[in-house]
Order: sequence, then C-alpha cells, then structure tokens
Amino acid sequence: MSTGTDTKSTAAGAEAGREDPVRTHAPAPVREPAPVREPGPVREPAQVPPASPAPAPAAPRASAPAARPALRAVARWLRAAALRSAAIVALLVVWEAAPRLGLVDSTFLPPVSEVAAAWWELAGNGQLAEHTQASLVRSFGGFGIAAVVAVPLGLLIGWYRPVAALLGPLLEVFRNTAALALLPVFVLLLGIGETSKVSIVVYACVWPILLNTISAVGNADPTLVRLARSMDLSTPRLFQKVILPASVPAVFTGIRLAGAVSILVLVAAEMIGAKAGLGYLINASQYNFAIPQMYAGIVTISAIGVAFNQLLVVIERRLSLWRVPTA
Repeated sequence: MSTGTDTKSTAAGAEAGREDPVRTHAPAPVREPAPVREPGPVREPAQVPPASPAPAPAAPRASAPAARPALRAVARWLRAAALRSAAIVALLVVWEAAPRLGLVDSTFLPPVSEVAAAWWELAGNGQLAEHTQASLVRSFGGFGIAAVVAVPLGLLIGWYRPVAALLGPLLEVFRNTAALALLPVFVLLLGIGETSKVSIVVYACVWPILLNTISAVGNADPTLVRLARSMDLSTPRLFQKVILPASVPAVFTGIRLAGAVSILVLVAAEMIGAKAGLGYLINASQYNFAIPQMYAGIVTISAIGVAFNQLLVVIERRLSLWRVPTA
C-alpha cells in the first residue's frame, strides 16, 4: 500500500513540476557587471588653422555706388582747380600786400582791393559794359574776317607749289612788318573810324593763321596722301578726308595766336582816335590819373583773352576727337 501511494505522490510531484517550473527551479545566478576600464588619455586632434571665414557681404546702400564716383570726380576737379589757380592767388596776394607794406608806391600800383572796387563801380554805372562791347565787336569782327581769308589761302598755298613760289617772297616781306608800325598808314588811308581799327586787326590776325595753315598742309603725312590717291579720291575728297583732319591741330594753334593778337592790337588801335573801347578807357584813365580804373580795364582785357582762348581750345578738341592722346 505504501508503495502505490509513494508512486502516486511522485507522479503528482512531477506533474506539479511541469506546471510551475519557476517554483521548482532555483533562480539563475546574477552575473556581476564587467569591470569598467578607466579611459586612457584622450589625444587632442592636431591643431588645424581654421579657415578664415568669408566676409559677410555688406548691406548694399542705395546711394553709395553713385555717390563715390561723384565724390571722387569732385575731389579731382578741386585738386586741379587749386593747382591751376595757385599762381594766380599768389599774384593777387603779392599785389595786395606790396602797396600796403610800402614795397611799391600805392599811387602808381594800388592794392588789388581798390582795383576791384573801381571795376565794380565801372560795371555798376554801365561804362565797363559799353567799352567792352565796342572792343569785342571790333576784335571778333577782324578776327573772323582774318580766319575766313587766311585758312583757304593757306590751304591753297600749302598744296600748290607754283602758288607758294609766287607768293612766298611777298609773304616774307609783310609777315616781318609789325602791325602797329602800319597803324598810321591805315589811319591815313581809311580814317580814324571803325574801318581802320577793324582792318588793322585783320592784318595782324592773318599772319599767324596763314603761316600755320601752310605749315600744316606741307607737313601732312605723305603715306596717307599716297594711299588716298591710290584709292582714286578726287582733290576735294582728299582735302576733306586727309588734309583737313591732319591740319586741324596746327591751324588751331595759329587761330589761338591770332585770337590773342586781335585783342592786343585792338587796344593799341583804340588809343588813337577812339571814343569807346577798353583801349580808350585805359588811355583816358591814365590821362585823368584814375589809376584804379586803368588797372580795371587791363584786368578786363586779360580776362577776355583767357576766356576766348579757352573757347578756342574747346572747339579744337571737338574738331579733333580722332586724335589718340599721347601718354
């Protein structure tokens, strides 16, 4: 009996062992964690120089691109103006200081401030405008007639050798005769009116323009002339395309010289038998011992000469745009 009971109990225990293995098996042993190794010394990476960051683009300003060239142009113009006017400013300073310091007699050379006051007075009462207008009409009239006559005549003489051989001796005689030396002859033949004054200006202005035009035509590049002839260009077209463009610089040199001569000769002519003009103003001021007014007339003549020369320079540049500026 006991054996059967033991067998049943053993079977029951085995069955219970299948149903609840957790309670029958012993818990699994807990593994200890692996020992943590101490980290070795960390090597610092090689020092690589950092790349320079690209500069951040500046925020565009609306007026900066347009303002900078304008400011530079104004600065260049101011520097050029200061350089050109430095000598004039120095002259005015010396002119003002010399009479006031007693270096010269202020009776015969008044300070420039007194001359400016006299000039302003003449401009205010209308005398300066009247005399200036009379002088400009005579001077520019004679200058214009001389230019119209001398340039075509110079082209003709410079191009045709027989004409040059015929008129050469006559030109040499008259070119060496001063215009002012012939002033009494002009007055005797033409009177003391406007005709004699304009005629003496024409005579004085013809020679610089004529001689420079003859020289310009004679010095034209022969290679260009032969090339133009090989293209069967007629003489008028040859003059238009080759001779005239090449002659512009020399011709305008003569014209600028004639512009200065026209004013100088006219002033001398107006001192004889004239009732208006800057020459008359200077002469009358000297006789009346109005020395500041005399210097005011001289300064006006100088200013007119400078302005007229600059006008001719501008015209020359406009007519010779083809020229390549030299370094």
